Amino acid sequence: MKSVIYPFLVLGFVLLLASCSTTKYVPDGSYLLDGISIESDNKDINTSELSLYLRQSPNSKLFSLFHTQLYLYNLSGRDSTKWVNKVLRRIGDAPVIFSEEEDERTRDQLTRAVRNLGYMGASVESITETKKKKKKVTYRVTTGKPYVVRSLNYDIPDSTIWRYIQADTVNSLLHEGMNLNINVLDDERERIATHLLNNGYYRFNKELLTYTADTARNTYQADVTLHLQPNTVNGVVQPYHQYYINKVSFVTDYDVLQRNAQNAFDVTDSLNYRGYPVYYKNRLYIRPRTLTNTSWLNPGELYNQANIQKTYNNFGRLSALRYTNVRFDQQAGDSTKLNAFVLLTKNKLQSVSFEVEGTNSAGDLGAAASVSYQNRNLFRGSELFMFRVRGAYEAVSGLHGQYRNESYTELGAETSINFPQFLFPFLSHDFRKNIRANTEFGMQYNYQMRPEFTRIVASTNWSYKWQSKSLHTRHQIDAIDINYLYMPWLDPKFKERYLDEEKNYILRYNYEDRLIVRSGYSYSYNSAGGAFMGGAVTENSYSLRFNVESAGNVLYALGKLTGMHQNAEGEYAILNIPFAQYIKADFDYAKNISFDTKNSLSYHVNLGIAFPYGNAKMVPFEKRYFSGGANSVRGWSVRDLGPGSFSGDGNFLNQTGDIKFDASLEFRSKLFWKIQSAVFVDAGNIWTIRDYPSQPGGQFQFDKFYKQIAFAYGLGIRLDLDFFILRLDGGMKAINPAYSSGKHRYPVIHPNFNRDFAFHFAVGYPF
Repeated sequence: MKSVIYPFLVLGFVLLLASCSTTKYVPDGSYLLDGISIESDNKDINTSELSLYLRQSPNSKLFSLFHTQLYLYNLSGRDSTKWVNKVLRRIGDAPVIFSEEEDERTRDQLTRAVRNLGYMGASVESITETKKKKKKVTYRVTTGKPYVVRSLNYDIPDSTIWRYIQADTVNSLLHEGMNLNINVLDDERERIATHLLNNGYYRFNKELLTYTADTARNTYQADVTLHLQPNTVNGVVQPYHQYYINKVSFVTDYDVLQRNAQNAFDVTDSLNYRGYPVYYKNRLYIRPRTLTNTSWLNPGELYNQANIQKTYNNFGRLSALRYTNVRFDQQAGDSTKLNAFVLLTKNKLQSVSFEVEGTNSAGDLGAAASVSYQNRNLFRGSELFMFRVRGAYEAVSGLHGQYRNESYTELGAETSINFPQFLFPFLSHDFRKNIRANTEFGMQYNYQMRPEFTRIVASTNWSYKWQSKSLHTRHQIDAIDINYLYMPWLDPKFKERYLDEEKNYILRYNYEDRLIVRSGYSYSYNSAGGAFMGGAVTENSYSLRFNVESAGNVLYALGKLTGMHQNAEGEYAILNIPFAQYIKADFDYAKNISFDTKNSLSYHVNLGIAFPYGNAKMVPFEKRYFSGGANSVRGWSVRDLGPGSFSGDGNFLNQTGDIKFDASLEFRSKLFWKIQSAVFVDAGNIWTIRDYPSQPGGQFQFDKFYKQIAFAYGLGIRLDLDFFILRLDGGMKAINPAYSSGKHRYPVIHPNFNRDFAFHFAVGYPF
């Protein structure tokens, strides 16, 4: 019954909103701006970029279809003192009234923008279509013939600057035959100014560079000349000076809140480290060597703006520091030498935090608590040390049989230390400085007690992490990651029922002691730069992630060479502990296409494969794939889909695989305040490489896998709190691969809410 009523409730709500008059609060004689568009007679003009010059925009539409916020505003009554009307008006949008003045300003700005592209004769016409109290506006751009640069000349009287410009012409944005594009001309001024700032020309700016363009009548050609303004001092023209860094000093206790006061430089002592003065108050909390190795400013070198930015970036990575500022003063008596001061503000060096969280594992509720200690300057080199202890308790339901208890208890501890440099022998100082990498060493210990078993997981790792200077790219190398899974106790009845009698290899494999010695590399790219967190994206962007790892290869080679002991399964074992051997690769691509500030379309594709070989017939459970859940095919609960056409047997270990495919398409739209909505379609599944008896229909086969791809659709609500996003998604099955035909295979045609619906709560976007 619910499956029948639900769609009608949604449809009724939409019709209720749509029935509200969109012009309820439009005054007589005025018009609602109902739509706006830009057209051009020139295919080389990108009209979407011209939308930046629109002075008015119509009310936003939910999914680009419904004026939801305008409808909410119009639901309010005319008595603005009532709280209901206040709320509706606050979360809604007042109608956008068409303005003749803004229309005129838009035409002027569009005309100027198109002319800046080289179309000096361009014109823009505003065409309005009026229907009742609504207006739709179309701006029609007529470009005409573009002006073209016939010749490119330079008027640079300063011979040294001219040599720098000539030596860098390969990077020039200008060339003969290009459109007379004012924007490109301005970008070239900025590029040259930056080049000179990186070669000693302190305080040089693009305003010192100007253009003249001589055009011949009716030729649409221009002779462009770039001029350098003369450096006039007291009426005398002089060459522009190149500045050198004379002395670099470090102030480690700079008070940024009193930067304009005398006590901002309140220091009590100083030292000189290899020619670098270091000023501090009471006690120097950071090693001088760390300061000089982090800085890119060196006495005797030309002033270089790029090195200043590198200095900011490097000091920003030091957890012992909160703020960094670089200041330059000209040396008295010598106008070409600069004294540099690197001003550092100390961070809080130690902290203790306590966290409490609720847990939900497949419907079993519980709680967890942890205590963490951090030291951000352990060895006075800004090393970040962390130690955490965690405990969790969860009630376990759905057990079959008599066990000693019906709860899950977990106790764990972990520690790590992060060095802000690439620690490895035989690396040069310049390499360490350029790569801006962090080196991390960590150890973890986890003790798990379930009714069926007790498990201990111990691990240690050594890794490197770094990112590009532009913050677009991140790399991680896991030099070595050792995991030891130890099963000290198994309930005899559980062992007899599930591991011995049923001969379930997958189940048995994951309840045995196991050693995993792995190495890996991961690469990620985000076109939005530093936006790696799960926040809202308001511009076109894409991300790419690739990961590859392997385990057991070195140990297997040693086993072959030394004749290592093999167990009954034919696996090499170290101290009777078999080790895993596999290779695994993952690829993920996501793209966001923004239509406006409130509507965007996002899609993503994820592929993964894990292949066991040599010393293993199976990939460890922690490295296998699962499907379904808040970040996968949302018509299924987590670990409830696949592999292949396998419908599951109640054992989540059997619903894992070696191959994964996920794809999603999601239309995101802002509703009101911080509430966003989404409509999505998901597809995907998992498969096994080998044919396991406990997973019938789960093996990947080229002639069948495409028939086993599951589809789902649904709606989502998100609360965007800026620093994180709370997400509620409701998904419905559309195509169920567990069935080969009939109405159960196509629930999109025969929906059953109780059977086909899955609800998900998560933090952050799904991709």
